[in-house]
Amino acid sequence: MNPAPAELGRYRRSVRQFVMFGIVGGSGMVVNMIVTVLMNKANGGTANAQEILFPIADTEFNFRFTTLVWIVAFLVANFYNFLLNRHWTFGKGRKAPAWQEFWPFLVVGSVAAAAGIFIKLAFTNPTSPLYLPEPWWHEEAGIHSREYWSQLLTILITMPINFVVNKLWTFRAVRNRHHARSTANAVV
Repeated sequence: MNPAPAELGRYRRSVRQFVMFGIVGGSGMVVNMIVTVLMNKANGGTANAQEILFPIADTEFNFRFTTLVWIVAFLVANFYNFLLNRHWTFGKGRKAPAWQEFWPFLVVGSVAAAAGIFIKLAFTNPTSPLYLPEPWWHEEAGIHSREYWSQLLTILITMPINFVVNKLWTFRAVRNRHHARSTANAVV
């Protein structure tokens, strides 16, 4: 049985949006990596990425420079990605005001980023089964930097989740809710 033309059109739109989201994500990954490289260079290189900034309460865990890099790079790239996705990937149709769409986009990205912190730490912690092993990954050369590869791999792992949730919530549900309110206010 062949899919109905409307279903086929929705499928094609979704595939097109996923590709566009991926292109935006790829350019956002470049932004993320530029922030990552600049922050690591400012801190003396990736060899210092595991530097402890402060202990976490009275536990054996510490907040490390690599986590700060992850958070700052995420925030910069998230804002960049939001602007491109809002105007290019999901630019057609009715839009809610930018800030009404930004906060859900940030929340979705933050959830993925929170999970990403643990994924990145698993790639960089020598006691983890996911640790990126030597001799290929090390901190003596940029292209082999465990810090940079963990950042890239974590972004790639979290991107599909970001797409689905942002498509269904940020750029569909928020816009539909805004449109329904606008229409109701116009009728009154």
